[in-house]
Amino acid sequence: MGLDNNIYKKLDWWLILCYFILVITGWFNIYSAIYNEEHSSIFDFSQRYGMQFVWIVTSLVLGAVIIFFINPKAYSVLSPLIYLFVVMLLFAVIFMGREINGSKSWFVIGPVRFQPAEISKISTALFLSYVMSRYGFKLGRLKDAVKIGAILLVPMLFIIMEKETGSALVYLGFVFMLYREGLNGWLLAFGFLAIFLFVTALAFSPYVAIICLFALLSILNGIFSRQLAKHIGITAILVTFLAFLPKILALEIFDFIPETGLEYWALGLMVPLIAVTLVKAYKKKMAHVKRIAACFFISVLFIFSVDFIFNNILQPHQRARIENLLGIEEDLQGAGYNVHQSKIAIGSGGFAGKGFLEGTQTKFNFVPEQSTDFIFCTIGEEHGFIGSVFIIGLYMFLIIRLIILSERQKDSFNRIYGYCVACCFFMHFFINIGMTMGLMPVIGIPLPFLSYGGSSLWSFTILLAIFLRLDLERWT
Repeated sequence: MGLDNNIYKKLDWWLILCYFILVITGWFNIYSAIYNEEHSSIFDFSQRYGMQFVWIVTSLVLGAVIIFFINPKAYSVLSPLIYLFVVMLLFAVIFMGREINGSKSWFVIGPVRFQPAEISKISTALFLSYVMSRYGFKLGRLKDAVKIGAILLVPMLFIIMEKETGSALVYLGFVFMLYREGLNGWLLAFGFLAIFLFVTALAFSPYVAIICLFALLSILNGIFSRQLAKHIGITAILVTFLAFLPKILALEIFDFIPETGLEYWALGLMVPLIAVTLVKAYKKKMAHVKRIAACFFISVLFIFSVDFIFNNILQPHQRARIENLLGIEEDLQGAGYNVHQSKIAIGSGGFAGKGFLEGTQTKFNFVPEQSTDFIFCTIGEEHGFIGSVFIIGLYMFLIIRLIILSERQKDSFNRIYGYCVACCFFMHFFINIGMTMGLMPVIGIPLPFLSYGGSSLWSFTILLAIFLRLDLERWT
């Protein structure tokens, strides 16, 4: 498809500039992370930094082909076939792939390694955009909601079977796009609540999680019913009593009472109060109370299932990483080693950093996977707070710019795809930097454009280049 001579003016050069800065910064930091005096040339193809240059050049070629030579209508028309093909690759790699670092998610052809999970984000984003932009689609309709759920779950399940949990978690980021397209805000809030309750039940106890749940929902009920002061008062009295309940039950006067879990005592006090509230709400036709009560009981069931999920569904290494993150157990020589060394590296950088190639944690290889998953700690050590803020600022600019351009799209396919791209970048950015700073569990996902790797650089470049090409359509 031919393009007019003004294409260079219509391209969003802010996104392209951001891309170039991140890619070049990543290349130099990979060089610094694994610097070898015997192979001091950054173009030495026997080293990772030499190979990264190859990936950068090929990525630029891929991006140029996508922007200048491929008809943008092809993405919409071919998206079902692309999605099906990638799903087949995800399935095939489980049986035919090579296991690397405990994950059987790689096809290896000679010196080239290829990970289908990386391109699955592209195919899923395209197919979601195709389905959701079709005439008559309504996210609030059960049939359409189930369809979207299936599109997301199929690749996620295959990726989990490959033991690539980190890549599967990135798919949860698509929920922000769904919210933009009409997903009920209650569902989004319930998702965040589930994460909070899971962490609270693990880090403290189900008893504490139930108290927190009651307090949150009681205050929420007060906001909706315009009786906030009353509900804060009731909540404060009940929470204070429950806080002292363990000491009260420990008194000799209560020795005749059979030993029962504190969470059951909490529920015994809360359920009658909720029942009275529901009766009043029914008489006054307050529909929001029913939703809050349903949320409470579903959340309680979830709290009681946390222990089973943690011990029977998660893998041993995943449990160990979460326990280290939450401080349940501290294993600085095992599961917590990477994060501990990463925090030392970032902290030692100070305000301005130690300087390029001067990082001691980096130079002596204290942090494993420092050129891939933990590339950010190289930036923190050698460029300090200033360099870290600069990189974080670039990612924030990239994501916000994607959202702004997505809102300007005339076509719903282009808008939805733009939001999908922003969601993918956000999840990788948030999780990767969070895990290097000890704020998220270590789940092994790359930092876009900075981490070493052909599969990730190609996939992120393609993801962005497709949007840049689609963005040109709003000028026609």
